[in-house]
Amino acid sequence: MPLAMAIEGETRTIIDFKGQEELKRHLQDLGFIRGEKVRVAGENAGGMILVVKGVKVALNRGLAHRIIVED
Repeated sequence: MPLAMAIEGETRTIIDFKGQEELKRHLQDLGFIRGEKVRVAGENAGGMILVVKGVKVALNRGLAHRIIVED
């Protein structure tokens, strides 16, 4: 499921990315790597606040839809 569908407080594991290589590299540079755990710390209509590798990162929902996660 896309990360954008996770709700506040959930922790998910990244399994894949959708999009072109440049976008995948950008997300990986931010710490979003396959196998890494990501927690939804907060959300609003425009985006999400995520914790990955102990760092808070804000992403818009468009990017969050391109990160595929599992429980």
